[in-house]
Amino acid sequence: MFESSLVLLDWVGVVVFTITGALVASRNQMDVIGFVLLGTVTGIGGGTIRDLLLDVHPVLWLERPQYLAVCIAVSVAVFFTAHLASSRYRLILWLDALGLALFATAGAEKAMNLGEDPLVAITMGVITACFGGIVRDVLGKEDSIIFSREIYVTAAVLAAASYVGLETAGASRHVAIGLALVTGFGLRAGALAFGWSLPRYKSLPPTRH
Repeated sequence: MFESSLVLLDWVGVVVFTITGALVASRNQMDVIGFVLLGTVTGIGGGTIRDLLLDVHPVLWLERPQYLAVCIAVSVAVFFTAHLASSRYRLILWLDALGLALFATAGAEKAMNLGEDPLVAITMGVITACFGGIVRDVLGKEDSIIFSREIYVTAAVLAAASYVGLETAGASRHVAIGLALVTGFGLRAGALAFGWSLPRYKSLPPTRH
């Protein structure tokens, strides 16, 4: 039962991130091929980069072409339905928050299962969660979401670190995954709702000797 739930969450993450990519395409008034490109890159881009760095062969969508098929199908569906969203950018942010927590946790888990160091596993979680969105924003000529004032990458770090910490401490897998999802999404949701942010660097005047 738990394993099937994890598989479902993995697919939810792919679908959610694909939707965010396709919605960015709608903001740029792209054609259907543009929707497919941005949707697919966002849906499986982070996982692809993670697998390449971890030297996993074949990468996820070569092993399971269903991922690619779902990204294409969801992107085409959004092409015909994006106009139904009254505030597409706000919808993008909330869907992205969910996908962020899902992918950060999944990426960290995959690295841990491969026997990687905990710090490497956390990094892989962040890459899985963030890099598809980064590529999406570059291709869609959007201001990258990682440069927003609200907490973003930190939420991915928290989700991945929560999973790795709990896993290392001997917590059961479902507890580790559940708490990682809650903490990661909760932090990003709080940032969206209340504008939470970390202290930012401020340049200082040069010192005189």
